[in-house]
Amino acid sequence: MECTFAKSVAAHRCLLRLGATGLIEVVSPFDAVTQAQLRAIRPRGRWAAPQACWEFPLAAAGALRSALAGRFPIEPELVRWLDWFDKPLPPLPPHRELIAAAALQEPLPDGRLLYAHQRAGARWLLARRGALLADDMGLGKTLTALAAARAMVRLADCRVVVVAPVGLHPHWQREAAAMQLQIELQSWARLTAELPPAGCVLIADEAHYAQNGRARRSAALVRLSRHPRLRASWLLTGTPMKNGRPAQLYPLLAAIGHPLAHDQRAFEERFCGGHWREQAGRRLWQAQGATNLEELHRLVRPLLLHRRKQHCLDLPPKLRCLVPVELDPDQALGFQHGLEQKVLDYRSRARLGLVRRDAEALAVLTALRQLGSHYKLPAARALVASLLRAGESVVVFTAFVGSAQLLQQQLAPLAQASLLIGKLAPPERQHQVDAFQRGDVPLLLATYGTGGLGFTLHRARHVVLLERPWTPGDAEQAEDRCHRIGMGAPLTCHWLQLGVADQLVDGLIASKAERIALVLHRREQQLRRQSLGAMVDDLLSRW
Repeated sequence: MECTFAKSVAAHRCLLRLGATGLIEVVSPFDAVTQAQLRAIRPRGRWAAPQACWEFPLAAAGALRSALAGRFPIEPELVRWLDWFDKPLPPLPPHRELIAAAALQEPLPDGRLLYAHQRAGARWLLARRGALLADDMGLGKTLTALAAARAMVRLADCRVVVVAPVGLHPHWQREAAAMQLQIELQSWARLTAELPPAGCVLIADEAHYAQNGRARRSAALVRLSRHPRLRASWLLTGTPMKNGRPAQLYPLLAAIGHPLAHDQRAFEERFCGGHWREQAGRRLWQAQGATNLEELHRLVRPLLLHRRKQHCLDLPPKLRCLVPVELDPDQALGFQHGLEQKVLDYRSRARLGLVRRDAEALAVLTALRQLGSHYKLPAARALVASLLRAGESVVVFTAFVGSAQLLQQQLAPLAQASLLIGKLAPPERQHQVDAFQRGDVPLLLATYGTGGLGFTLHRARHVVLLERPWTPGDAEQAEDRCHRIGMGAPLTCHWLQLGVADQLVDGLIASKAERIALVLHRREQQLRRQSLGAMVDDLLSRW
C-alpha cells in the first residue's frame, strides 16, 4: 500500500496529508481552478508558506473530498484519521452525571479529602472538553485533573494519557494510584503520535513546555489535541505566560481548541503587536509584543482558570526580602574587569562573524548574571551558615551548576547538603528531595531548571535565590516548591541583590509580571515598557 501511495504522489505531484499540528495539508502545484476551489472550502483554510501548502481543519474533509473529486491521493495516516472522524465516539453523559461519577466528596483510598478548590476545579474541567488549569503552584492541580479524569473513565470507558516531564512521572504514578486510576505516562521529549481508538482524556502537565510555537513538542501537543479519538484536552501549568508574552499563550490556546487560535496571524496582530520589519533587505514578521491584554483576559477567561493561593488555602505567608551584597574595592575592580573582558570578547567574536552583532545586550546581561553569581557566593555562604546554625531548613536556587557545587563544598564543614542538578537521573533527584524532606540533610542546593520543577519541598523555612531567572514564572516556580500544601510555618525568600545588575533583572521580572497579571487577573494599570537593549545600555552607563 505504501509503495502504491508513493507512486501515486510522484505521478500527481499533489496530495492530501496529515500535518504536524493535526490539520489537513493540501499539496498542489499552482492551478487557478484548484486554488479557486480551495478558497471556497468551508471551514476556511489558509495558505501556509513555510510548508508550501494549504491547511484545513478536519471538519473541512468532506468539502475537500467533494471539491477535489478524487484527483488528489490521500496519505494513509490521514485516511485513518478521516475514518475515525466519520465514525465519531458516542456523546458524553450530561455534566451532572459526570460530577456524580467523580465522587468528589468521598475520601481517597489513602484517607485524604479533596480541598474545596480542587472539587470546584474538577467540576470546571468536566464542563469543558478543552481547558487550561492555571492555578498557582502548590494548589494540587494533579489531583484536581485526576479526579475529573476518573469520572470520564467511569462513564465514557476512555483511557487517560498524561504528558509530563520524566522527573514528575513517579509523582503522577503515586497520585494516580491514590485515585485507583490507571494512566499512561508520556514524556515531553517523546510525545506519542496516536491515541487509543476507544477514546482518551489527555492531560498535559507543565504545559508551558509547549509555549514555543516553533518547537516540535508544541506542534505534537496541538496535533494530539485535534485527534479524532480525543475526549478532552486539559492543560496544567502555573505559568501559562512565563515571559509575559501572549505569543507564548497561543500554542496552549490551540491545544484546547480556543476560538482565538483559529487564525494565528489575526491573534498576533491583535495581541502580540505583530508587524513586518525590514532587516538586511528581508521582510521579517515580528510578533513578540504585548497589546490589548485586558481584552485578551476577557476572551480567554471562559477556558482558563487561574486561582491564587491566598484565595484557596489558609497557608502561612510567604515573605520576600532583598539582601544587598556590597563588594569591597578590590572585588569591585575585579568584577568590572571581568565584565569588560566579557564585552570585549563578545565584540571581537562579533567582528569575526561568530556571534550576532544585535545580541550584545543579551550577552552582557548573561555575563552580568554569571559574574554576579560568583561574587555573591561569600554573602550566600554567610547567610546560609547563619540560618543552619539557627536550626533552619534551607533551599538555595541558582541558575548555574558551578555556583551550586562551590557552595556545597564551602558549606560542607558546617552541614551536609543535597545537590539537585540536571545531570542526576530522575530516581536520584527524587532521592535527594526525599532526604531533605525527611530531615536527613538540612540544606538543598538546586538549579532552577531541575529543582524548580514539580518537586515538593515544604519542609524548608527559608529559600535563597542566589540570582533570579529572567522570567517571573521561573522565580515563582522555585519559591512555590516550598510554599505549598503541607507547610507548617511562614516561608522567607531571600533575594541576594548585587548592585544595578540584579536590579535590572528584578526590574525585568516586575515588568513581565505586570503583563501576566493583566491577562490572568484583569488589573487596571499602565504598563511600563522599555527594551532590553535600552535597559542594559542604561545599566552600563551607571556602572
